[in-house]
Amino acid sequence: MLKFTERGVYCPQADVYIDPWEPVERAIVTHGHSDHARRGMGRYLCHQHTALILRSRLGADIVIQELAYQQAVSINGVRISLHPAGHIIGSAQVRLAYKGEVWVVSGDYKCVNDGVSIPYEPVPCHHFVTESTFGLPIYRFPQPGAVFSEINGWWAQNAAEGTNTVLLGYALGKSQVILRHLDTSIGPIFLHGAVANANAVLASAGYQFPGDYLIPETGRQTVKGAAIVAPPSALNTSWLRKLMPYRIALCSGWMQLRGTRRRKGVDRGFVLSDHADWDQLNRAVIATGAGDVYVTHGYEGPFARWLRDQHGLQASEVHLRGAATVEDEL
Repeated sequence: MLKFTERGVYCPQADVYIDPWEPVERAIVTHGHSDHARRGMGRYLCHQHTALILRSRLGADIVIQELAYQQAVSINGVRISLHPAGHIIGSAQVRLAYKGEVWVVSGDYKCVNDGVSIPYEPVPCHHFVTESTFGLPIYRFPQPGAVFSEINGWWAQNAAEGTNTVLLGYALGKSQVILRHLDTSIGPIFLHGAVANANAVLASAGYQFPGDYLIPETGRQTVKGAAIVAPPSALNTSWLRKLMPYRIALCSGWMQLRGTRRRKGVDRGFVLSDHADWDQLNRAVIATGAGDVYVTHGYEGPFARWLRDQHGLQASEVHLRGAATVEDEL
């Protein structure tokens, strides 16, 4: 029912693409990150919270059909519904059913509850298209609660020494998870403009996160000992240098490997990801009951071979032209 084309994952029966990377007439978008949600589509279909993000990023005049989770629409006989992916707010898996055949496209997902997004739910299907951003056994992440305790402990130590704490995470998704779990009793929290803007969009859906927009007029004494949440693009910028003295940490699944932290030139690395690790990927695939699995977005080859050899599944690797590189998830 699905084809992997030059424009993206395509369902001919419904004449619809999923996360296409070139302009098409009808697109289903799994979530609001820029490697999945692109400009130029005639019509978009997505979760209602993702719709807020798309209008903010792509333009208020785009045409969007919004769905709640589990709500279904029928297009040319194909029943399409969205289901929680747990990746970021509004992220969804796409279920397509036609004449008794069921496909699920995962988009990006994780199987642990981050306390912000609606947790991932396995969706039974015959065919499952899964990401594999961390599709190697070396990527086994610690429990998020332990990571948040480390972050707050580090911030408290820095604050006691009169040093600012800069936490880098993607402005949409990672930053909100960090903010939800910061201990506000330690000190003030400030936000890079990109994070503040993302929070403002999500506020219209009822999401509230701590922190004040860090403007040029904010005094140094006000910021002293604070936690500042910013995207990785702030690293080595004049904006960041104005916050000295500070210690800086990158929050990412790639921090599982110490060499990545050294290459990024940060003081600390906290293993915190919006994607499934190795064990979560395996659990998710098995939970679908799918006999056919298509592996994309990451370590396609190794994970597909593992699924064939260890689980006896018909697993194929699919190299999508528009997929982000494995270093892009920060």
